[in-house]
Amino acid sequence: MTMEQLFFAQAGDATNPIFGFLPIILLFVIFYFLLIRPQQQNQKKRKEMLSSIQKGDRVVTIGGIYGMIKEIKDDTVVVRIADNVNVKVARVGIDRVVSDEE
Repeated sequence: MTMEQLFFAQAGDATNPIFGFLPIILLFVIFYFLLIRPQQQNQKKRKEMLSSIQKGDRVVTIGGIYGMIKEIKDDTVVVRIADNVNVKVARVGIDRVVSDEE
């Protein structure tokens, strides 16, 4: 038996089914760290922001309307967008809290 035949015979015997799944597992790990984990972190930050809003905070709705929170209920928020103009918005409709400079 030549050295090449010996090498290829050993390599053929050492094939493990796990090595066939290794690229798929590696791909899932890459997707987790590049897509899934950052999305989970963003969802956590958004949930914290929505739970910490208070009366008097200046906010922007998802529709782009700037206003100030006048009243907070369980799932709704009343936002004052102009003098004597209050709009009832779903809490999840708040995009972000803004500072007074914006």
